[in-house]
Amino acid sequence: MPPRGPRLRSLQWRLAAAIAAILVVAVGVTFFAIYRGTGAQLRAQTDRELRADVAGFLAHGVPARATDRRTLAVTGQRYATAQPFEAAARLLIEQIPGGPVVTNQREVLGLGHERESAEQRSEERRQSAALLRAPIGYSTVPIADVGEVRLLKRTATHAGHAVAVVGVGEPIEFANRAQRGVASTFAVLGSLTLAAALMASYFAAARLSRPLRNMSSIAARVDAGDLSPRIAAAGPRDEVRILSDAFDHMLDRLESAFARQREFVSDASHELRTPLTVIRGQLEVLARESEPSTEDVRRVERLVMMELDRMQRLVDDLLLLARADERDFLHARAFSLPPFVNELVEGIRPTADRRFELAEVPHGTLTADPDRVAQALRNLVVNAIEHTEEGGTIALTVEARAGHVRFTVEDDGPGIPVEQRARIFDRFHRTDASRSRSSGGAGLGLAIVQAIAEAHGGSVSVADSRLGGARIVLELPSFRAGRPTPGAPALAR
Repeated sequence: MPPRGPRLRSLQWRLAAAIAAILVVAVGVTFFAIYRGTGAQLRAQTDRELRADVAGFLAHGVPARATDRRTLAVTGQRYATAQPFEAAARLLIEQIPGGPVVTNQREVLGLGHERESAEQRSEERRQSAALLRAPIGYSTVPIADVGEVRLLKRTATHAGHAVAVVGVGEPIEFANRAQRGVASTFAVLGSLTLAAALMASYFAAARLSRPLRNMSSIAARVDAGDLSPRIAAAGPRDEVRILSDAFDHMLDRLESAFARQREFVSDASHELRTPLTVIRGQLEVLARESEPSTEDVRRVERLVMMELDRMQRLVDDLLLLARADERDFLHARAFSLPPFVNELVEGIRPTADRRFELAEVPHGTLTADPDRVAQALRNLVVNAIEHTEEGGTIALTVEARAGHVRFTVEDDGPGIPVEQRARIFDRFHRTDASRSRSSGGAGLGLAIVQAIAEAHGGSVSVADSRLGGARIVLELPSFRAGRPTPGAPALAR
């Protein structure tokens, strides 16, 4: 049985605990606000009602011009008696300096029920003293069998002298009960809500962490050597979905890199086997002769050096293809297009007995890696040379359109069959199976052209030529048209 500790420390449980903690704090703050607010609101309402009752007592229970104690006591008693005191009603008190105390509840002040026990009379006297000593304004006084009473006292004056102190009290037990009701309701409903929220947060955390657990499982499989699984997360494109897509994209690139590595090793081993076999065979032939002639040694030397040169070119091409996705593969800069193309054609012209045609080159600058672009164009021209006879025609056309430049290389050779056009940019593919590696190259030229085009964000395509052979178009972005440069070299013909 796995230990509980690590599982409880998992992201799912930590998310659930965090959500539950937030809910506990939110419910606690809400309870405190409602609990305090309910009591404060009820007490404020009580205070407003007490102010109104004191004003009524002063207006109807205290004669406006009376100053003698008897008149004040009789009028106050009559008003107070008309307002019986109950647990949910008003307690009226009138204190006349030097005179009697008037109230609508004599028992509360210990003024009645002489047959009560000494203990009860003592408690009533204590309550009476607390009520009578209460200060002017608002105060809260506890009373037996009633609970806390909110009391408001005001002074009645006549001709600048205090003639009586009027007090009105109201039990606030109902406010306390309301607060206790709020507390008990929150205790029950809050517990149920927190339990439901905890379950909901657990399932929500499980749903949120599921892609992460899946990602962890897939990472473990990748670590074991399996690069095929993918997360393929569905749903809204939130942070988890973005992370899952990035993880899948990383696996795609990783799988592609491993595939290219395996392909590189396979291609290199296959292509290098032939020249190594030739070298070994020639050396074995030379070794069987006890006294080889100088001519045989020179012949073997030429063959070995030729195969070594071919191996060097092959390794260089394979390394170039392997680095095509690296960031430092290109070193782009802006260069003028007409002199670049003219110098390229002039450099290729002496290498083959072909008639080269070059149309007018649009003026402007191309932002690209000039060495890689030159390499791609040379490969296209070399490919055309290899598929044409001596004296054949090779045409190079350069066109500018919508910020792009198109290099078109055409020849009058046999062309490329339609069924093979989809594969001519594959490594080591040859349209003519009868062509040997020594006469037709390793079959990497067009693959290098495609790699260079894609590295620049461009493309390469093949079609039929107006000359009857093949037509290959290399299109690159980042061309900026410009005016002709004075003194520019003439077009090569």
